[in-house]
Order: sequence, then structure tokens, then C-alpha cells
Amino acid sequence: MVAAAVIFPPGYSHPGIRDSKKLSPLQRERLYPVITADAVAFGIALATPGEIDTLNILRASLLAMRRAVDALLLPADFLFIDGNQPVACDVPQETVVGGDDRCVSIAAASILAKVSRDRMMAEYDLLYPGYGLSGHKGYPTREHLEAIRRLGPSPIHRRTFRGVVV
Repeated sequence: MVAAAVIFPPGYSHPGIRDSKKLSPLQRERLYPVITADAVAFGIALATPGEIDTLNILRASLLAMRRAVDALLLPADFLFIDGNQPVACDVPQETVVGGDDRCVSIAAASILAKVSRDRMMAEYDLLYPGYGLSGHKGYPTREHLEAIRRLGPSPIHRRTFRGVVV
């Protein structure tokens, strides 16, 4: 689980920055350096597979978000949080359902998180060959689930995910 936080200058906008799920991998890769250059500050953090197994996916995503906020080189004075659950921190915040489509900082954070996760999967593909991680990026495709059945789970697989048999 990868999360990001982005602080832009007041009034910032960019026509290409939108929900990472609505962009191609190439578009996301091209926007990554634009976002990191234009941002006043950004932070990228994760929650481990073990934390996801222990906490559940929602609580682990909120933990990753808090870590991303903590990773900002400049403190945030206000947070817009994608979804309907606040992050456990002392910074004033507003939850925004569908935030990827409504807030440039949330959309930018989704791009940084997705690109970072995809890059991690490419690195994991080298460490754990046979799972095809650089192709499906860890999502539960038929090929990925078959590889787990054939090879067993790797250290990066969540043990509580229904496709992983332990």
C-alpha cells in the first residue's frame, strides 16, 4: 500500500493532473517529474503487507497516508484526504469523497503513489521472479493468482488476501 501527500503553491493547476486511474502508465510517468518539480513539498510512504494483514486494508491505507504527511519536508497547514475517513494527525483536514476528481493535490498524490508502487513492483519482479509483478503490478489477475498457487506466496504477498493460500 503506497500513499502520497502533495503541497502545491496556492492557486496551482495543471490540465493533465487528474485521477491516476484515468491516466495511462506513460501519462503518469510523464507527470511524476512535473508534480515533484512543481510541488512545494511531497511525501511518499507505504504500509507493509504485514501491516495490511494486521490492521486491514482501510486502516493500513490511513497509516500510509499519515506517514506520507509525516514525510513532507514542509509541514502541511491543512489536508484534503481522499475518501471519507480522516487521517490520525493534528493537522486540520477535510475528507473528500471522489477527491481524485475534485482536488489537484489529491490527484497529484494518487499519481505519485501509483508510479511509486508500479516502480516497486518492477523491482520486486527482479527479486521474486515467476510472479510477473512488473506486468500486472501485483493486482489479482488470473496469471498472478496462478503464479501464487504454483510458487506459493512471496514475502511481499498479503497473507489475508483471498488469493493467497498459506
